[in-house]
Amino acid sequence: MTATGSVGLVAVFMVDLLSLIYISWLGEPALTAGVGFASQILFFSISVNIGLSIGVSALVARAIGAHDRPRAQRLAASGLTHSFVIACVVSLALFIFRRPALELLGARGAALDAGDVYLAWSVPANGLMVLGMVLSGLLRAVGDARRSMYVTLFGALVTAVVDPVLILGLGMGVRGAAIATVVSRIVWVGVGLWGAVHVHGIVGRPERKAVVRDLPAIMKIALPAVLTNLAAPVANAYSVRAMAQFGEAAVAAGAIIDRVVPVAFVVLFAMSSIMGPIISQNYGAKLFDRVRGALTTCFAFAAVYSLIVWLALALTSGLIVQLFSAHGETARLVIFFCDYGALAWVFLGCIFAANAAFNNLDYAFLSTLFNWGRATLGTAPFVTLGAYYLGPEGVILGVIVGAAMFGSAAIVTAYRVAGKVARTKA
Repeated sequence: MTATGSVGLVAVFMVDLLSLIYISWLGEPALTAGVGFASQILFFSISVNIGLSIGVSALVARAIGAHDRPRAQRLAASGLTHSFVIACVVSLALFIFRRPALELLGARGAALDAGDVYLAWSVPANGLMVLGMVLSGLLRAVGDARRSMYVTLFGALVTAVVDPVLILGLGMGVRGAAIATVVSRIVWVGVGLWGAVHVHGIVGRPERKAVVRDLPAIMKIALPAVLTNLAAPVANAYSVRAMAQFGEAAVAAGAIIDRVVPVAFVVLFAMSSIMGPIISQNYGAKLFDRVRGALTTCFAFAAVYSLIVWLALALTSGLIVQLFSAHGETARLVIFFCDYGALAWVFLGCIFAANAAFNNLDYAFLSTLFNWGRATLGTAPFVTLGAYYLGPEGVILGVIVGAAMFGSAAIVTAYRVAGKVARTKA
């Protein structure tokens, strides 16, 4: 499940990485910085979408585990409806306030204009994006990892073809990168509908009464999951603002890091999304030993995988710098992250796994608590002090310290929750 999920996600992240590489080849650091600022704004909408998909797929997987297919179909239809409406509202807000939001992050001049253009073209496709994400989650809920992978994989392949044509061939630059993103979202929805509706028939016909009735159950999981996922962009936004005080070169380095990290640690993202339906199905079937076993496997795998990737990044940092044509301060900060900053992901991977457990064992508030704890107490003081005493490198080191503190606590708490659920629900 994780392997196929990783293939789909790495395709998406690789296309984002290539888009930034193409833009960096235009030789204007302000454009790279602008896309970096815009990506942080989009991170907020993506986090809302992820939370919604978690809520819908968790309930559908639980119904499947309990052998109640009609309920699963009803929940899938209601969940898609609610997710689309909420995503459109978020899109409207981001579109209206996109420029003030960019300025709040520290974007100025050409970087501000580039970020504004990127958001103006990409934000309206958020409704399509959430549909694709929820449909992919539904396919994972029924155990069809292959077709779930196809949703993002086919979208990424189409974008990989369109991207260089628009950005470099037609000279559309940042606008071309955003339009290519919109194309990928359309493909996501088409492939997702084929798998979830045509192949598996897991999506029923939306009915007004059912949609209204299912809202509280969906929001019980989705709302805490959304709040949980919003913590990450808040933490990132604070770090980006801290970086912005050191100039466009530092922000450009941050943009490169933000594209490299998802590709490098894609397996952790896939593992956390796959873990949810597995825990939900076993929870629905009251197989609590398997719930605890899934936790142990994921924590161990996340730690070992992160250490291996950290070593790989340290060994290939020079190649990464050359790939993005980075120079001076930008190159130095990218190398510093590869040498030291990737350590944070040893702990962030464990937080991802713990969050999946909390969200699917009816303890979603703990996901919110840990993520917002890391985004505030685990980010602001350490990043601020690091920036003051050590400059932009201190921002990276501050993130590591906060991740270590809250990642360790999340592991301990996840096991306690799993034990408590086994005692009370068995």
